[in-house]
Order: sequence, then structure tokens, then C-alpha cells
Amino acid sequence: MKKLMLAATCIAAIVCTSCTNTNVKATLKDNVDSLTNYLGIAQAEGLKPYMQFQLQVDSVYQDDFIKGMIEGATSKDDPKQNAYMKGIDIGKQIKEMADNLSSEVYQNDSTKKVPVQNLLAGIIAGLKGEATMTPDSAYTEFKKLLEPIQEANSLAKWADQKKANEDFLAENAKKEGVQTLPSGVQYKVLTQGDGAVPTDSTVVKCQYEGRLIDGTVFDSSYKRDEPFEVNLAMPRVIPGWVEVLKLMPAGSKWEVYIPQEQGYGKQDTGDIKPYSTLIFTIETLK
Repeated sequence: MKKLMLAATCIAAIVCTSCTNTNVKATLKDNVDSLTNYLGIAQAEGLKPYMQFQLQVDSVYQDDFIKGMIEGATSKDDPKQNAYMKGIDIGKQIKEMADNLSSEVYQNDSTKKVPVQNLLAGIIAGLKGEATMTPDSAYTEFKKLLEPIQEANSLAKWADQKKANEDFLAENAKKEGVQTLPSGVQYKVLTQGDGAVPTDSTVVKCQYEGRLIDGTVFDSSYKRDEPFEVNLAMPRVIPGWVEVLKLMPAGSKWEVYIPQEQGYGKQDTGDIKPYSTLIFTIETLK
């Protein structure tokens, strides 16, 4: 009976070892052995959260992760096997790319996915030189198809915001003293300066305050106590600003109402939501 029990125990131990095989014993004969082992211990602190949160490996499968790690670290340098394993890594990135595109196309509908095989087919055709178009042409076509989808998703999400801002401009245009330019930009002269009118190459120094239609101030050079300069040759400001500055003689102070088409459009900049009308008090100093 004792022999039988011992045999059963040995079999269980053998089975257990073959199942997990996650124990690698250090052999510490000299300082090089020790420093190598110390490096491993030090690396473990960062590897565990990386495994769980970056690689998304559940801690339940830690032993399987360790098995793969042992195999990768101790296997012979086999170019064929290396190519295969690296292909698996890239395949996982392709899956993540498909998941990200699904979120972009279908927004919050997690039940819908773009077909990952189509993404794979395109990549493989490109790698093999069998694609029907150049990468640049393909990306142009990709953007051409994606942009209307993004636009529709944005409009659906921000429909109330867009309407409220359009209604504001429609009512504002009726107010006394408000002028509307062909672009849709509106302005009201608070003070008309008698200085020079800017040209396409003028550097305009000004002070300003930017607000949303609910009165929220999102930016102000007055608060920073620092005048703002715009080089009209290379303006780097929204189109509505460029248009208005070219009409303002030095010394002017105007209230300017910029529709989303001449502002940030469908962009979400944090403080400024998509389709926002921007209201600026602009004072040109020189």
C-alpha cells in the first residue's frame, strides 16, 4: 500500500511539473551569476503590472505567461521561429488597430466590428507587392471614406450643441450695430480706431478675450497681461480672426462673433466643444 501511494504521488508530481514547468532555479557560483539574478529580481516589479495592464494578460494565466517567457528566452536562435513569433506580435497589433477603427466607425456600439480579415488582406497584399494601389493612394481613399462617417457621428452626438450655436448667431444678427460678413462672421464696433488698416504682411499686436455663448471665458490675453501678436503673412490663428483683423484699423475695439465654420468646427478642444460659436472682444493696439 505504501509503495502504491508513493507511486501515485510521484505520478502526480510528474504531471504537475509537466503542466506548469514554471520553476527555473538560479545557479549562483560567482558575482556574475549573482548580478544577473539580481537584475531579474529587480525587473519583476515592473514586469508584473506590464503583463497585466499593458499586455492584458489575466493573472490567472500567469503560469502560461511564464512558460512562454521561458521558451522565448531559452530557445535557440531560429530565424523561421523568430519570424513566426514576431508575426504573432504584429497580428495582435493589427487586431488592436481593427478594434480602434471599430470604435471610430461605430462609436459606442460595441456589438459592431469592422472585419479584421479585410485589414489583414490589405496588409498582406501590400507586403507581397500585390496591392492594387499605392500606400499613399490607399490612405487618401481611406480618409475619403472615413471623414463622412466621422462627420455623421459627430453631428449625431453634438446636434443640440450645433443648433443652439446656430440659433444664437441667427438672433445676434438682428441686433442693432451687428454687421455680418459673407463668411458668416459677425462683428460689432465698440471703438473705431483711426490707425492703419492691416495688410497681408502686417504684424498686429492686440489684446483679446474669448467667450462661449453661455459666457464662459476660455482664453484672455488681458488676464495674462500679455498682448498677442498675429503675423498676417503666417497667421496661425482661426480663419475668423484673420478675416476680422484685416478690417480693423489700429486702435479699434470690436466684439466679434465667429461661427464654427470659421473657428474650430467639429474639433473638441476641451474647453471649446464641437460646433461652438466663439465670441471675442478684440482690441488692436498697433
